[in-house]
Amino acid sequence: MTGEPARVRQMWHLLEPLHAVLYYAPAAFEEAAALGYDTEERWASYFAWRAAPLGAVGAAEVVRTFHSFAPAMVDGYVPDGWVTAAPDAVLAARLRAVDRSYRALFGDRVEGPEFAEAAALARRAAEAAGRDAPGGLGVAKVPGVLGGLGAAKAPGVLGGLGAANSALPWPDAPHLTLWQAATVLREHRGDGHIAALIGAGLYPVEALVSFAAVGAAAPAVFASRGWSADEWGAARRRLQERGLLAADGTATDAGRELRAKVELRTDEEAAAPWRALGEAGRERLVELLGEPWLAVIGSGLLPSENTLGIGKV
Repeated sequence: MTGEPARVRQMWHLLEPLHAVLYYAPAAFEEAAALGYDTEERWASYFAWRAAPLGAVGAAEVVRTFHSFAPAMVDGYVPDGWVTAAPDAVLAARLRAVDRSYRALFGDRVEGPEFAEAAALARRAAEAAGRDAPGGLGVAKVPGVLGGLGAAKAPGVLGGLGAANSALPWPDAPHLTLWQAATVLREHRGDGHIAALIGAGLYPVEALVSFAAVGAAAPAVFASRGWSADEWGAARRRLQERGLLAADGTATDAGRELRAKVELRTDEEAAAPWRALGEAGRERLVELLGEPWLAVIGSGLLPSENTLGIGKV
């Protein structure tokens, strides 16, 4: 891949680990436990951390905006999680979690000029993302979008996690600004990705099956999204009927082509913030993010194989 899509995807690869620290760092689990969440496994805090910008929404809204999780799984955490802690309390706690986690990872560098410069550049891009939120995310099935990518934006439905995070106030500390900008940008990209999936007729479980089929991660990794074996098998059959999956569960040429189109559309949907920042600003941010990115990757906090397929798509 070359040109603008490659540059846009590079920014995602650099920023995603800086965002994802929230879901794995010990300090985040400690903050979640202090709120009252069960931290024996990570999902109670994950759904709270990620959904809090939406407000005290119900399970249906989380299913819609997260896209990849089985409704039955979401029902186990939402809306009961808001009884444990209200969204405003969760938002305050997640900034405390990021503050503690970043200080543990990066030390005194969080107070340095390079973090401040990176935060300012990332915020500029994130503010442009807030002005360019994808125009609509579908519910489980949106009539008329099966035909292809051209109908990816379904009018008249609510915005997603990018817009919700864009509406939050900016923290004062540069390292927290950097994390929040990374969060806005990754959720903006995610909203566009969901639109591209829906436009390709890849609804939640089909999207995961098709992603596993191109080798993004093993099917067992995607089991964390809560779909039953029967639901996974039914999705495989539907994709086989469309000529997208072979009998052994791997993608056909048509299946790989469709996934490539989805990823290209995702990059296109995510490009506007980086155009607004400009090539010089983007290149400088790449330079500034290199050391923090290496620190996160080298920390061992993040799983080596993940459902995002970073490095595989």
